[in-house]
Amino acid sequence: MSSLTNKVAVVTGGGRGIGQEIARALAAQGAKVAVVSRSASSCGKAAEEINAAFPGSATAYAVDVADHAAVQELAKTIGEDLGTVNILVNNAGITRDGLLMRMKEEDWDTVLDTNLKGAFNTVKAFMRVLMKAEDPRIINIASVIGLIGNAGQTNYSASKAGLIGFTKAVARELAGRQVTCNAVAPGFITTDMTDELPDAIKEAVVSKIPLGVFGETKDIAEVVTFLASPAARYITGQVIAVDGGMTM
Repeated sequence: MSSLTNKVAVVTGGGRGIGQEIARALAAQGAKVAVVSRSASSCGKAAEEINAAFPGSATAYAVDVADHAAVQELAKTIGEDLGTVNILVNNAGITRDGLLMRMKEEDWDTVLDTNLKGAFNTVKAFMRVLMKAEDPRIINIASVIGLIGNAGQTNYSASKAGLIGFTKAVARELAGRQVTCNAVAPGFITTDMTDELPDAIKEAVVSKIPLGVFGETKDIAEVVTFLASPAARYITGQVIAVDGGMTM
């Protein structure tokens, strides 16, 4: 029996990249996975690909996590469709990069609403269910940028640093109910977003990574799968950097 058999997991931002890999890894361990993204086509395609490998394991839900009321409805729908949720992975995230001097208020608000308020919305929506679930887990996907900052990403840095603080506070609030809450902070990971970076920038980034290479989406998914498993029952309030040594 796989470690997550009969468990239900929700993965936001599950339509591509790291989120899709996390959803696939959880399905591989036997979980029923709700693949959530803002785009119906992306989460639908991701769920289809996961189901091709693990039949009947993935269901797609198109929801904007920044919409509080929509996330409340999502929680009800997933409960009706899949049953009691055991695992919540907050991976939804966007960037709107630019120097602070030129940053539009809209670009600040949009990033904070998705990356930070989105996690608030989902935890609020699922926390009562999680408090009654078996082996309940909340796993927030932060970023090394939330630990060290990055010029041109004040909004993204603030959202991910906020998510780390949120993780620790939620861990304290829910520990009495045996709900663990941890954060994973990816470094530079090979995705369609990083593929678009100019070679000169890629080389500059790699030079700052002690292991000398970008990470892969599976590197993040493996850590998330461990944190979601019964083996991680005594780990909470932690931030695990998966970054090739970048923040050591």
